[in-house]
Amino acid sequence: MTLTEIAYNLLNLVRGGRSNHDDHISLDQIKFNIKHYRAMFIRRDFSKNGFVSRHIEQDLGCVEVVPVDASKCCALPAHCTVYRTCKPIPKTIRFNFQEAISYVGDVTGYGTIPMVNSNTIQWLPYDKYTKDKMKSYMIDDFLYIYNAEGLEVVNIRGVFEDPEHVSEFDDCDGDGCYDEDVHEFPISMDMLSLINQGILAGELALLSGSFSDTQNDRQQDPQTIKGAAKQ
Repeated sequence: MTLTEIAYNLLNLVRGGRSNHDDHISLDQIKFNIKHYRAMFIRRDFSKNGFVSRHIEQDLGCVEVVPVDASKCCALPAHCTVYRTCKPIPKTIRFNFQEAISYVGDVTGYGTIPMVNSNTIQWLPYDKYTKDKMKSYMIDDFLYIYNAEGLEVVNIRGVFEDPEHVSEFDDCDGDGCYDEDVHEFPISMDMLSLINQGILAGELALLSGSFSDTQNDRQQDPQTIKGAAKQ
């Protein structure tokens, strides 16, 4: 199911299939809550089981990288070139002691570039066996790659907080990687059931307790008690 289909399903459930254009429950608000619950349940599931399903992963397609100086200060160049993604990487789900990035490598999906902590890069030249190998690391929201001479694009997969942010990336053919109205929402059906239960019993239960516009005047109807309107 797409995110739009999931949101409409929840809206129809809470309104008994009688939703209308003047309903005061915003579809965008429902979508926000779906993303919030998704992030929370994925983190809980990983903390308990330590497993990342491919159904919650998203692929950023072909991510361009450019050479930059490793120094964070332009006035003090480090004279060491590393490669950095042109676009910031979407925020990932907060896993235990690690980034929720499941793959960094070439666009074939075979050549993996290991991820390391940024503070270990300074020791890589002294590594006897892997000093010439590429390594990737995160600083802020950008992914950097060490020993990546001549590299132009990388492929990145991960579990991201807001799946919609993946729409800013595209595959090698220029097609968007995510469209909430077209692509499947990255969640398994068992977890979707938990999301529905949580939202219906929480946020939507509160919203559905307020009054809709049945008079078609773009305002909520006044509550009536024993036939008299409460002003």
